[in-house]
Amino acid sequence: MNRSEKESVVAELQGKFATAQIAVATDYRGLTVQVLQELRRDLRKTDAEFRVAKNTLLRQAVQGTACAPMADFFKGTTAVAVSDEDPVAAAKALVNFAKTNPKLEIRGGVLAGKLISLDELTALSKMPPREVLLAQLLGTMQAVPTSFVRLLSGVPRKMLYLLQAVKDQKEQTTN
Repeated sequence: MNRSEKESVVAELQGKFATAQIAVATDYRGLTVQVLQELRRDLRKTDAEFRVAKNTLLRQAVQGTACAPMADFFKGTTAVAVSDEDPVAAAKALVNFAKTNPKLEIRGGVLAGKLISLDELTALSKMPPREVLLAQLLGTMQAVPTSFVRLLSGVPRKMLYLLQAVKDQKEQTTN
């Protein structure tokens, strides 16, 4: 690989790291090409990308980006999963794949500029998808006004029941 190719790889990776919501460093030693292709397919479904690159190029690419703290993870055989869309879906795909393929070692990563460990990544992968969280938030927001309206309508309703009971009582006494 000549200097211009290295510069283009660094520029491409730096663009991905600059826009990344989540970036995870992994060790892929011992995985076959077919298994790596399967991982790439799983990650592609979540709008994430899995790239293998030299550690020196990765260190240069993260400089000046929010992913700079993960430079310490670039040792040995390194591949990086990067997503600028849904960090939960990417984390879920990686963690599930690592469970079925123990040779894939997740070293750690960066989520929105903060360094995260394997435990934190696993916890992130157990969160419900974004759509479910938004639906739960909407349901909660909708419940407050609905409960308030029920509360306010309860007072006149009870007043009507009281007036009806008084009317029924007076009708019984007149009969």
